[in-house]
This record gives sequence, structure tokens and C-alpha cells, in this order.
Amino acid sequence: MGNMPSAVKHCLSYQQLLREHLWIGDSGAGSLDPAKVHRLHTPWESQTKQNDLFFLLLYFVFQESSQLSGLPEYVKIVEVGPRDGLQNEKVIVPTDIKIEFINKLSQTGLSVIEVTSFVSSRWVPQMADHTEVMKGIRQYPGVRYPVLTPNLQGFHRAVAAGATEISVFGAASESFSKKNINCSIKESMEKFEEVVKSARHMGIPARGYVSCALGCPYEGNITPQKVTEVSKRLYSMGCYEISLGDTIGGTPGSMKRMLENVMKEIPPGALAVHCHDTYGQALANILTALQMGINVVDSAVSGLGGCPYAKGASGNVATEDLIYMLNGLRLNTGVNLYKVMEAGDFICKAVNKTTNSKVAQASFNA
Repeated sequence: MGNMPSAVKHCLSYQQLLREHLWIGDSGAGSLDPAKVHRLHTPWESQTKQNDLFFLLLYFVFQESSQLSGLPEYVKIVEVGPRDGLQNEKVIVPTDIKIEFINKLSQTGLSVIEVTSFVSSRWVPQMADHTEVMKGIRQYPGVRYPVLTPNLQGFHRAVAAGATEISVFGAASESFSKKNINCSIKESMEKFEEVVKSARHMGIPARGYVSCALGCPYEGNITPQKVTEVSKRLYSMGCYEISLGDTIGGTPGSMKRMLENVMKEIPPGALAVHCHDTYGQALANILTALQMGINVVDSAVSGLGGCPYAKGASGNVATEDLIYMLNGLRLNTGVNLYKVMEAGDFICKAVNKTTNSKVAQASFNA
């Protein structure tokens, strides 16, 4: 770390950082199109001090990466922007925009893109066009397109629309469960049992979500034991993977304590983390999870998202920022960061908002 001032003094430009950490190698999904380099500029010259500190911090992480232990060689990124991201937008995003957005993401190298949610439009009006979106996207070889199905009715609608993978969404907090899905934890598990059982009989993989894994906006602290209890129930009923969501944010310490408890009952290979950047801790929390053996991370392009039932919760960790960090740690994702940034730029313009990704902010010309 002590070499950084010297490196800066000797003109360690942002372009050098991009070459070393943003796009690794000369070819493949992680490579940079040389013709597009001119669209990138130096954050130390034109971005805020906040962004300067962000990239300095990531640089230090990269410099120390060789000393980190326990990191996986490959990290699977689950892109949740089209569902978890857009469902929190105040404006209804047109169906054709959603379809084009998903098609753009399908060309980035992402292997999993969560498309939509088969819930009642009365509860989530932004997802009312779920059938049209599912039928309208182009499904690329090698890419999976899961959808959220909170109950049996939603499951059957999803299958009829062509879904081949589903997710169920639970919580480790009673209060949040009642606010979010209008039933207790016990009642939600009974509903999910029906959905996962039906999915299993049809050969459809099911993924489980556990929200409030690091705290609840209504109850405050949630014990790791409670998170483990709900996670184990979902895993036991047949969910192949359990995604642990912080909902309102957490710290590396709380992430470590929670995972230590959950991993006593569920192997790390069947776990994922789903982090929000409410307190600026998302990347640190993810790095902690990676060091503990987790190799699946949920994220949303441009940091889209939040939660309508968790006041103050900011968006999901930005996919662009996650990939930038993983590239710097020399971890393979198979994802082209520049194409992800293009998809993020597209959807941000469509919904008239500024990206929450610091990497995108620093990389595109104003």
C-alpha cells in the first residue's frame, strides 16, 4: 500500500488501472474493445472525491489480493436487475424496454439473469407484464432465466409462459415476511413447499431467497440462528441454492457471523449472497463471503433496486462494480464488463435515472 503515492506520482493513470484490473487479458469475455477506450476518462480529473476514494480503495484491494486466501477461482454472478431492480422503480417500464434490456444482458456473458416475477399486479404493478416479458425475450444458449414465483398459482403461470427455472422468496423476519408476502414465515414455508414440490416433479430447478439475513427494518437485529433455520428449511425442501440477502445492509463482521452459522447446516457451494449498498459495505461484505467459500453473488446492473418494504434500503450492489473488483482479484466471471455497462447505460436512459455504479460513472464521458 505504501507504494501507491509513488505510483500516482509517477503517473499511474486511470487507463493503466483499467488495463490491469478492469478488463483482463487480450481476448474473451473480459477483454476491452480498443476502439472504445476513448469513451473512458480519468476520475481524478473529472469525478468527485467520493469516486476517487472508491477507486483508490479498490486499487489497494487489488494490490493486496495476492495475500488473500480462500478465494474461489470462478464466481457466478446472478443478475437480478430486470426483476429485483425494476420492480422498485416508481414508473412502469414499458415491456419492450424490459425485453431489450434483458436481451442486451444476455450478450454480456452472464450465465443467470432473473427475468421477472409472477406475482399479483395488485402487489407489484411493475411486474404485471411478466408473461409478455418471458415470452418476448430471446433465450440465449448457456444462459438461464429464472423467475420469481411466490405461490402455486404464480408457478403454473410461469411454466405456461415458458419458465424453466423458478425462485421462492422468504424472510428471516416475521414482520418483514408479513409486510413483503402477506403471511408468516411458517405460512410462507408451507406455500413454498407446494411450489418446490411441483417444480421438482416437472424437473424445474428452484432457488430460495432469505431476506433480512443481516437485519430487519422493522425488528432490527436478526440472529444468525434464525437465518439458518429458514435457510435449512428451504434447502431441505429442494432448493438447489439459497441466496442470503442483507436487505438493509450489513458489515463484514455481521456477514461473517451469519455465514459461519448457516454453513454449519448448508454447504458453501449451495449458498449465495445478495448485498445492498445502503451503507457502502456491499463489496466488503461480498469479499468476506468469497473468502469464506461462497462463489455465487447476486447483483443488479447500475445498482438498480431497493425494497418497497424496507424504508431507506438502497439499490443492490452494482454488477459493474462487482465485476471490476472480481477482475482486479483475478477471479474469473466470464462476463464482459463493457457490455454490462452498455446495458446499464441503456436502462438508465430508459427510466431517466443516473447509474449508481461508480465504475460506470467514472468510465463513461459525461
